[in-house]
Amino acid sequence: MNFKIGHGYDVHRLESNRKFTIGGIEIKHYKGVIGHSDADVVIHALCDAMLGALSLDDIGSHFPDNDKKYKNIDSKILLGKVTELCNKNGYRLSNADITILLQEPKISKYKTKMIKVLSEVLNVDYSKISVKATTTEGLGFIGREEGVAAQCVVIMKSL
Repeated sequence: MNFKIGHGYDVHRLESNRKFTIGGIEIKHYKGVIGHSDADVVIHALCDAMLGALSLDDIGSHFPDNDKKYKNIDSKILLGKVTELCNKNGYRLSNADITILLQEPKISKYKTKMIKVLSEVLNVDYSKISVKATTTEGLGFIGREEGVAAQCVVIMKSL
């Protein structure tokens, strides 16, 4: 069996009175994300990690932010398309390790639901996905609650 490793990173600005979609779910918060799509940093980082592992460029090359058909699109749809592309290239996700960088809101009570949604879209067992979160101790744009970021490392295995 052949394995490949990929890493992804994404960041989006937060603003008041916006929808906050992260890890495939919506969280109620006084701030939300700004982006061309639904701006789900977790899914975007995951897509980039999977694409990068297989040298298939990045999420922006497959789903450009200047293409109107991706305006406000649910990022779970993009993740489904990336999963299909990886499968066509002979690989599937073995595991994903995701870290969310966010000052507020605390996401510990949402992690189980995120993992469930992601595992369903990816068609992998729940145990294959890890979601963790950390703050930046009040430092930088994340600490000032101006933005949210996510990092992801994946191992892709040959079919």
